[in-house]
Amino acid sequence: MLRKPLDDIVKGGEGDTHRLTKTLGPVSITAMGIGAIIGAGIFVLTGTAAARYAGPAIMLSFVLGGIVCGFVGLCYAELAAMLPVSGSSYTYTYVTLGEVFAWMIGWDLILEYAMGAATVAVGWSGYMVSILRDIGIVLPPSLTAAPGTIVRLADGGTASGIVNLPAAFIVAVLTVSLVFGTKESARLNNIMVVVKLVVVVAFISIGAFYVKTANWHPFIPPNTGEYVHFGLSGVLRGGAVVFFAFIGFDAVSTAAQEAKAPQRDMPIGILGSLAISTALYVLVAAVLTGLVPYGDLDVPDPVAKGVDAIGLTWLSIVIKIGALSGLTTVVLVQLYGQSRIFFMMAQDGLLPRLFASVHPATKTPYLSQILIGAVVAIVAALTPIEVLGEMVSIGTLAAFVLVCAAVIYLRRSDARVRRPFRAPAVPVVPICGILSCLLLMSGLPLVTWLRLVVWLVGGLGVYFLYGRRHSLLRQRAAR
Repeated sequence: MLRKPLDDIVKGGEGDTHRLTKTLGPVSITAMGIGAIIGAGIFVLTGTAAARYAGPAIMLSFVLGGIVCGFVGLCYAELAAMLPVSGSSYTYTYVTLGEVFAWMIGWDLILEYAMGAATVAVGWSGYMVSILRDIGIVLPPSLTAAPGTIVRLADGGTASGIVNLPAAFIVAVLTVSLVFGTKESARLNNIMVVVKLVVVVAFISIGAFYVKTANWHPFIPPNTGEYVHFGLSGVLRGGAVVFFAFIGFDAVSTAAQEAKAPQRDMPIGILGSLAISTALYVLVAAVLTGLVPYGDLDVPDPVAKGVDAIGLTWLSIVIKIGALSGLTTVVLVQLYGQSRIFFMMAQDGLLPRLFASVHPATKTPYLSQILIGAVVAIVAALTPIEVLGEMVSIGTLAAFVLVCAAVIYLRRSDARVRRPFRAPAVPVVPICGILSCLLLMSGLPLVTWLRLVVWLVGGLGVYFLYGRRHSLLRQRAAR
C-alpha cells in the first residue's frame, strides 16, 4: 500500500512557488463554514423534506444530521489541526489508506464540491427569478431551467426549460472573484454571511409569534404504508435528504494551508460553524412547520411561503434577498474547496501539473479555479436540481466514512505525532461517525447507490490512465 509519509504532509508544500498565502483567521474561517452550510438547507430543502418524508419531525431529521456531522466534525478537527495543508479528506486518506483510496476520495469529492455548487446555483436561480418577477421583470422560462424541466407559469400553464442562464451566471461571477484573491473573496463571504444570518434570525424571531401549534400535530405523521413516507423511516429519509444542508462544513479544512494559526483556528472554524448552523436549522424548521401545514411546503421557496402565511409582504422580499446571499456564499465556498483539492492532487502528480500553478499576483490556483468554474457553470445550466442533490449527499457521506477511519488508523500508526486538537473518546467517536454515515446512506434509494458505483469506476479508469503514471510519490518510490 503506497502511502504518503506523514512527515511530508506536516511539513507541507514543495517551495514558495507552490505555497498559498496565510490570510485567514478564526473569524473568517468560521464565517466560511457558516457560509458553506447555511443556504440550500434552510431556504430550499426544509420544505421538501417536511412535505414528502418527515412532516414536523423534520426538526428531528436536522438533529440527526447535526449529530452525524458532529462526530465527523471532531475527526475533521483533529486531522485538520494535525495536517495543516489543503486537500480535505483527500489528504487524510493519502496518509492512511494510500494513493488509490486517496484518488477515489478526491474523485468522490467532485460530487460534494463541484456538483454541490451546481445544485445550489440552481436554487439561487430560482430565488433570483422570483425576485425579478416581484419587481416586474419576467425572464423567459426556457432560459431559467434545465432541459426537460417543467416550469409553472403565473397563469397556471407550464413551459419547458432549455438552459438555466442565471445559475451559470452566478457561478461565473464567483469564479472570477476567487481567481482575483482568497482574501477578497473571504471579505465578500463575510458580508453575505452577516446578511443571511440577520435574515434567518429575523424570520425566527418574527415568525415565532405567528406559529400555530396545531400544525405540529401529529409531530411524526403515521407511515403511509410505504417505506420512508413519514413515520420513523421518514425521519431517517428526511435526515438523508437534509444532510445536503450540512455539506460544506468540511470545506473549512481545505483552508488549513491559508490559516494564520491552523492548530488553533481549524477546530474553532469547523466545530463553531457546525454548532451555530445546526441550531439555526432546527429553529427555522420549527417555525416554518408551525406557520404552514407541512403538506403545503413542497415548493422551491418554502421560507418565503412561510412569510406569506404571516401576511408581511415586505418581509417576503427581505427573505428572498437573504436567500440569495445564503445560496451565494454556499456556491462561493464550494467552488473554493474544489479548486484547493485539485491544487493538492496536481501537486501530487495525480492531475496535470498546471493545476498546481499559483498566480504570481493573486496567489490563487487560478487555472484550477477556472476549470472548476467552467465545468460547474455548464452542469448548473443543463442539469435539473433533483438529479444532483442525492448524488452530492451519498458522495459526501462516503468521504466522511474514510475520514473517521483515518483518525482511528493514525492514532495507532503515528501515535507520537503531536495533535493540537484531539477528538475525544477515540475509537468510539470515529466509529459512531462511520455507523451514523452508513445509516443515512441507507436512507437513499438504490439508483443513487448505482450512480455512485458508476462514478467511482469511471474515476478508477482516469487514475490508471493518468494519475498512476504521473504520481510523484510512486516515482520517488521507484528510485
